[in-house]
Amino acid sequence: MARVQRTVGTDSGDGAAPERGAVPERLLGVATRLFAERGFEGTSVQEIVAAAGVTKGAMYHYFGSKDDLLYEVYARVLRMQTEHLLRIAAKDTPVVERVREAAADVIVTSVANLDDTVIFFRSMHQLDQDKQRTVRAERRRYHEHFRDLVQQGQREGAFRDDVPADLVVDYFFGSVHHLGTWYRKDGALSGEDVARYFADMLISGLRPRD
Repeated sequence: MARVQRTVGTDSGDGAAPERGAVPERLLGVATRLFAERGFEGTSVQEIVAAAGVTKGAMYHYFGSKDDLLYEVYARVLRMQTEHLLRIAAKDTPVVERVREAAADVIVTSVANLDDTVIFFRSMHQLDQDKQRTVRAERRRYHEHFRDLVQQGQREGAFRDDVPADLVVDYFFGSVHHLGTWYRKDGALSGEDVARYFADMLISGLRPRD
């Protein structure tokens, strides 16, 4: 998971100097838990800082508002997934294998951060319009990178070209975004299992027809 890159320079509120990077990560962890338990609207800034063991001043040093915390809960996962996708896309391997790896990666990372994703999609409408536009633009860029891989496979004849690549992306990520409605971490399937099945189904659907 991508880490917050700011350094810590404020007191944690418990008399001990926190480790570098500890305060923003602690705030994000607590906010994620409380948003999941009580909802975004049902969680106050005071409850977040009290549970994190920091002052409001410390929180506002890193996050300008509760909205910023909600935004970062999701944005850090999307940044990490984008870094993975760009690294996979740059590999010198057949495009089919890169698409398979990219498809599996987004499933594994989404399952590993399922609370973050569920919370965000449940509460995204409560962000201000600028942050909503920013999130949509960042997610669209991720989808475009994935689409570029699919289009490369179509140009090379590895994938069928009678289905628009944009539609392939919408179809696949529609399934990914619904993971939170049915996946259970204590269920029969691991994140890796789901990743393998989803990636196999995507590749099978993209194979050229005989």
